[in-house]
Amino acid sequence: MALELRPNCEGCDKDLPPDAIDACICTYECTFCADCVENLLHNVCPNCGGGFMPRPIRPKTAWRERVSLSYQPASTKRRALKYDMSDIKAHIDRIKNIPPEER
Repeated sequence: MALELRPNCEGCDKDLPPDAIDACICTYECTFCADCVENLLHNVCPNCGGGFMPRPIRPKTAWRERVSLSYQPASTKRRALKYDMSDIKAHIDRIKNIPPEER
């Protein structure tokens, strides 16, 4: 199963097209821009508490049969945070000093 490649930052709603180099995801594919990950979330996913990694870029060209963006298109469903900022801040403050691999 391919990644969804969600189209926007769940924090600031910035567009993150499939080839965005500043898109970051957690293990559950929660998607944020690098600026939100660094400055708002401090590398803490507000949904699961995990850390973030750069989102891979799906090839535009099918270098192998039926394996490309045209065969597995990116999602068009926009997402938004479901928690308010005070809840997110408390969540982040509680675990931001624990390395992601130890959370």
